[in-house]
This record gives sequence, structure tokens and C-alpha cells, in this order.
Amino acid sequence: MSAVLRIGTRGSSLALAQTGTVAAALTAKTGVETEIVAISTEGDRSTESLASLGGTGVFASALRDALLAGDCDVVVHSLKDLPTAAFEGLAIGAIPKRVDARDALCARDGLTFDTLPEGARVGTGSPRRAAQIRVRRPDLEVVDIRGNVDTRLGKVISGELDAVVLAAAGLDRMKRLDAVTEFLGLDGWPTAPGQGALAVEVRAGDEKLVQSLDHHTTRIIVEAERQTLALLEAGCSAPVGAHAIVDDGMLFLSARVYDSAALSAGAPASSGTDGAEHPYLTSSHALYVSDTKDPAGELAQRVSKELFDLGAAALMGAAS
Repeated sequence: MSAVLRIGTRGSSLALAQTGTVAAALTAKTGVETEIVAISTEGDRSTESLASLGGTGVFASALRDALLAGDCDVVVHSLKDLPTAAFEGLAIGAIPKRVDARDALCARDGLTFDTLPEGARVGTGSPRRAAQIRVRRPDLEVVDIRGNVDTRLGKVISGELDAVVLAAAGLDRMKRLDAVTEFLGLDGWPTAPGQGALAVEVRAGDEKLVQSLDHHTTRIIVEAERQTLALLEAGCSAPVGAHAIVDDGMLFLSARVYDSAALSAGAPASSGTDGAEHPYLTSSHALYVSDTKDPAGELAQRVSKELFDLGAAALMGAAS
């Protein structure tokens, strides 16, 4: 490794901004000099939908290849974009403290979800968000979009769309929270596992390079979310939402699986836990972190088992 720590990242404005925070934190904590290396990924180059490209993992593969090839020493991912399976030769050396995990609605004229007019066009590139929009407001038109934060917001400003749904964390990092007309509560709108958190990945054995950035509580909660996704055998573009928190020593985890019907126009607006009648299934459990050696894994097992018992396999099979 060179005297300068080379940090690989996607070349988007958001990726560069969040990688800049990691670089600054590393320098502040360790005194190491850093250099940011922008890497082009298939997900950035293609205009196809994420689902057709195989999910958001397309953003991670080029970064990992560059890390293994020695083109950089560290890579920074949005954790929600990182596949849950371990990658041979690499390790997540640090997960910095998580920021806002919520999604946010950015709509014209200050509109909220409930005040959007019937037939309003709402843009998203996420199957999960598309399902959630159609469950909550089946009268809206969901438009599949790609592009960076400014491009997506520009579609609202131009009038092409009435609203877009974006991650609050990304808007904050891009200093665009002024565009938010409503923050979507996690209880009714669970977000992607790991949303709002970053993953700092290194070659196996180099974890000490970045371990000063690791936030223990964040690692527990995002591992609970991501292990649930892995146990459900769902990809990171699947219509699955999950959110965990630690409060007074107790780890709480809730996950929701959406039916394929919720991905189609005209999905029913009802909600509940009966997969035969409703467009999603939900499971929530909690345990004390100190009661087990692997609180994230144990809680993920409980939640995923209940979801399977409720019929999640059929819902996800229909959605695939």
C-alpha cells in the first residue's frame, strides 16, 4: 500500500460527497493522507432499470474489482447497495454511524403523499418503493426512473413528474433537504436494509486501516436488517423493507415483504398480515443485546422464520 490511502468510489456527486466524509473522518482520526479514486460502474453507465441489471449490486462489483486489483486500498459503498453475501478476499472493515434511514417525498407545490392528486406521476427506481407507493396510493402512476439526485429532482421541477421518492440520507449529504415535502415514517414505510449507512470495504487482513470509523451499535442494527434479507434469499432490489434500532439495551427489528400484486397498477389499498388477502407481510421481534452472542443473527432468524410461516415464500416467488 502507498503512503497515501486511496479510497475508491462511484463517480456520482452523491457517492463523492459521502466518500469525502469518510476520507475526512479517517484523516481526523488517524492522520493518514487520503486520495479519492472515482470508478465507473455498470449501474452508472446503463440507463436500464436496476431490476433488469440484476439489482443494485451492479454498483458494487466494479468497486470490488478495483480493490482486489490494487487500484485502491479502500472502497466506500452505500450499504443498501451492497449484496448480503460475503465476498471472497474482502471484508467490511467499518460501518460508520448511521444517519437518517427514512425515505422522503419531494413533490411539486409542497404536496404530501396524501395530498397528491389522483393520477399524479411519482418517480422511483426501486421495486420496494414502487410497491409501497401502490399499496398506499393505488390511484397514483408510478414511473420507473434512473439518474442522480439532481436529475431526479429536475424531473419534478420541469413538470415531467409530480413527485419523486428518495433517501433522506442522500438528500442530506447533497444538501438538498430543502426539496423534501414529507419525510416518510419508518413504521409504515420501512426502507431498504442498511439504508442511511455506509460500508467501508477493504481487502481481508486490512481491517485495521479503517477500524477507527466503525460504529458498534450501527453495525448491530444494519446486520440484523441485512441478515433478514439474506435469510429471505431476497436480493437488494427486492420489494423488502426492514428497520432495526437499539433502545435501552434492546434490539428491535421489523421487516416487511411485499406481494407482486403491489408492483402492478391497481394493487389493493388494504393492509395486514394475511398474504392471501393483503399486499404485504410484516414481522417484528425484539431481544436484549446482552442476552446472546449474536443478537443480530438471532433476531433476523426469528423475523425471517415468522415471515416464511406467514407465507413470504409465495409472495416473493410471485414477485420474482
